[in-house]
Amino acid sequence: MDASVNVLGTELKPCSLDPLTGFLRNGACDTCAEDAGSHTVCSQMTEEFLAFSLYVGNDLSTPRPEFGFPGLKPGDWWCLCAMRFLQAHDEGVAPKVQLGSTHQKALEIVPLDVLKTHAVDLD
Repeated sequence: MDASVNVLGTELKPCSLDPLTGFLRNGACDTCAEDAGSHTVCSQMTEEFLAFSLYVGNDLSTPRPEFGFPGLKPGDWWCLCAMRFLQAHDEGVAPKVQLGSTHQKALEIVPLDVLKTHAVDLD
């Protein structure tokens, strides 16, 4: 597992325990070499984003109990793939993010200034 450091250079904070998120399903946007999608951006789901995600081929709303996935609804926090977040930003539908809960590895794909434009925790 990579060091648990956020985009602000401090200790990575939890993103969500309900629903339980993260590539490692530990509630944080921690990452590792096996996380090819870089599930590192702690984002709050919106109807608009969930519809966009479905449109581009990733249904995040439908429960998939066989994978322990409850399905997401507006208001849920989730560790998004950095590339999908950037794509949503480019299309004008990016959800809000928590910088303190977004892993520094996201910066390899998403510029910090882009994350800051969607941040709810600028401190």
